[in-house]
Amino acid sequence: MTTQPRDGELAGRAVGRIGYGAMQLEAGGDGVAVLRRAVELGVDHIDTAGFYGDGAVDALIRRALHPYPERLMLVGKVGAAHADGGLIPAQRPEQLRATVEADLRGLGVDRLDVVNLRRVDGPPGIVATGDQIVDLDDQLAELISLRAEGKIGAIGLSAVTVEQLIRAAPAGIACVQNMYNLLEREHEPMLAECAARGTAFVPFFPLGSGFPGRPKVSGHPVVRAVAARLGVTGNQVGLAWLLGRDPHVLLIPGTRSLAHLEENVAAARVRLDDRAFDDLNAVVPHG
Repeated sequence: MTTQPRDGELAGRAVGRIGYGAMQLEAGGDGVAVLRRAVELGVDHIDTAGFYGDGAVDALIRRALHPYPERLMLVGKVGAAHADGGLIPAQRPEQLRATVEADLRGLGVDRLDVVNLRRVDGPPGIVATGDQIVDLDDQLAELISLRAEGKIGAIGLSAVTVEQLIRAAPAGIACVQNMYNLLEREHEPMLAECAARGTAFVPFFPLGSGFPGRPKVSGHPVVRAVAARLGVTGNQVGLAWLLGRDPHVLLIPGTRSLAHLEENVAAARVRLDDRAFDDLNAVVPHG
């Protein structure tokens, strides 16, 4: 039974504003139960990548949910690959194609609804060097070809600048995934650009602590105070603040816990009052 309103939009389709990010399933837990419960709760877009667990996460999604509900959107990601137990850039056009085709096989589908191109131009995370420094236009040309072939439905971008989004816009960009949360607002201009274009903005690490040394949103004293006053959790405050920033914001929080999953999805129904927004907006961002 769907418990989440479908008042967002992704690649021209109505979706709930809280989806599910599958990256945390790399670390184990009962992923099958979590994925099935997510769908029961109305989650209708799952964000994954073939390089999560070197294919293991996609295999888990297939085992849990195939044949997939018609309303469920599968969102993939290209631009990285596994090697020697870690991630390396995989930015060349032929690598993007090979990744998409491997993901189709891994998930057991003929088409991915959206594929995000993860650029690796600078930290945090892996950084392109040598022949992995690839022109954005060359990458987009390959993704456009894949779209024309029906292997992907729409193109997204990840870890990009506003200038790159503007450059890529003629290709038809469905969404942008950049790191953004209450405590890390470097990409505020990107949110504004996406809002102006009607493009979905899908912040990754929406609750912080995604990279070493980064703060956790729920641990901030202002977040804790707002949560206590409203009778919700700190995580729900952090997610509700993001949803309140702009209607084009969609969220893909990840978890291996059924309880945390239900908490995250329920954040779509949390309403922050003006006092809460004022207090949260006044928080000084990290760094």
